[in-house]
Parts: sequence; C-alpha cells; structure tokens
Amino acid sequence: MDRVFVTRMIPESGIKMMKGALDVRIWENKMPPSKKEIIERSKGCVGLVSLLSDPIDAELMGCLDDLKVISQYAVGYDNIDVQAATERGIIVTNTPGVLTETTADLTWALIMAASRRIGEAERFVRRGDWKVAWGPQMLLGNDIFGATLGIIGLGRIGEAVARRSEGFEMRVLYTTRSSNERTERVEKELNATRVDLDTLLQESDIISIHVPLTNETRGFIGKREFAMMKKGSIFINTSRGAVVDERALVESLKSGHLGAAGLDVFQNEPIHMDNPLLKLENVVLVPHIGSASFATRSKMSTMVAENVITALKGERPPNIVNPEVLNNE
Repeated sequence: MDRVFVTRMIPESGIKMMKGALDVRIWENKMPPSKKEIIERSKGCVGLVSLLSDPIDAELMGCLDDLKVISQYAVGYDNIDVQAATERGIIVTNTPGVLTETTADLTWALIMAASRRIGEAERFVRRGDWKVAWGPQMLLGNDIFGATLGIIGLGRIGEAVARRSEGFEMRVLYTTRSSNERTERVEKELNATRVDLDTLLQESDIISIHVPLTNETRGFIGKREFAMMKKGSIFINTSRGAVVDERALVESLKSGHLGAAGLDVFQNEPIHMDNPLLKLENVVLVPHIGSASFATRSKMSTMVAENVITALKGERPPNIVNPEVLNNE
C-alpha cells in the first residue's frame, strides 16, 4: 500500500479517506516538524501532505527519492518550490475555492473591528477603564456605510469581499492584472471601478489586499504606498504577511497617518513577541485564521485526500498546481 506522510493532524474527514486507500503516517505533535523531521518521517513515502509552515524546498525533495505527490493543505503554496518539484516529476496540488467565502467573512470581521475599534473597546472594558456610561468622544471610529472600499487583487476572495460591500452601499475600487469574467461581473453587479494602484490608495477609505505572494508582490505595499493612503484610512491584510513592508506599516500606524489596520498574516508566523505591532492599540491582530471554520477546514481536508489519492492512482488530481509535470511523464 502506498505510504503518505501528513505533517500535522488535519480534520478527520480527510484522514479517514486516506486511511481507506493508503498507509498514512501522521505527525501527532501540535508544533510543526522541522525540515529534518519531515525528511526522516517521509522516507519511503510516495505522498506528502504539507501545510504553509512546512519548508518544502529542493533540498528536501532531493532526499525523498520515492516522492510522487505533494498535497498542500492550503490554497497558497509559496512554501513549496514548485519548479523543483516539476523538474523531479512531483505533482503539487492545493485546495482552492473552498476557503473563499470563509476568508472573505474574516476580512469583513477585520474591517468592522478595525473601523469601529472593537479590539480597543473590549480591552477598555476589561481593564476597568469604562467609568462613564456614555461619552460623546469615547472610542470614536470610522463609518463603513457609504465609504469607499479599495480591493487590491480581484481574485476569488477579492470578489467575495466586494460582494459583501453591497449591503453597506459602498463605492468599490479595485486593481487587477487583467480583465475577465470576474471583473466584468463585479463591475456590472456592484458598479465597481477598475483603477490603477495609486488612484485606489489615494481615494479609498478602507483598503483590503488579496494578492498571492510572488517575487513581484513581495513588499508590494511599503512606505510609498502607505504615504499615499488617506489620512485615517483602514488597511486590511488577509493574503500574506510578506506582501507588506511591516516596518513601514508600523511607522504609518504610529504616526496616525493610517487610522487602523486589521491583520491575519505577518512577515514571521507565529509573530515574534518583540514585534512592535503588539504594542499598538490601533491594530487588530489575529493568528492566520482566514479559513478557520469547522466546515471549511473539513472540506479542505477531503480535498487534500482526494488530490493525493487521485494522483497516486496515476490520474490527474482535481487541483493540480503544476499540470506541466504530467506532460513530462
């Protein structure tokens, strides 16, 4: 029976599927395995189920001669050297689509929390600082209704975030690499407008970024971009931490030029306890939970199982990242 190593305990739905067809080894610890431990546990395995925190690079693959498929438990796969996998004839898969709506929900939770200072207000109550029942100047925030929402990257999640703005009667601006059915649909249904990045930064009250991490997007939003944003505007990131220059973000939040931020992702995860973001009141910080609903994580698990089982049967997996690898067989 084909052997597969799973680098973390994922929801039972996928584990059950894999155990019905494969010899499954699972890393049982809550802390992730090191690269060395992944190599040791994956010896003799033809399949590897990985997470975003796992460093799946060329060196690791070079130590695993039997590896045929890497099934990523995430939509993103910037932790995997896909080119090296393709060169070695290894199939790479991911879990797209299923987490779109759940991540859009979390994005809106951050928009609301950052705009209305929910984190600050909750800490205010818990510290015992609430001394007056109602104060005219107490914890004033920004209106969402009727505001201008700027979406950087109109992929699946960007579109889902845009759709949720309709109930708030927002003006929607967006940037994207190319026009397609999605952009046409959003423009028609939401009266959204495609603009260049500078225009979006200058005119938006709330900015939400939804781009993948690539060489082109690393550090995409930095000192220049934050300076162009409206004074008091809100910045939301549920994509990848490295697309933002974190130092520039901190400076903008400290100066008050940026009104607030809501962050699900960071340059280093888990966040270091000396990170200056932890000392700022005007930022909402959550630990990379964009897809963290029971239903979504379970569906991701079954998708991972289906991808690895199908690939090891010699068939085309439903969510292949590097289809060109099949042409080299």
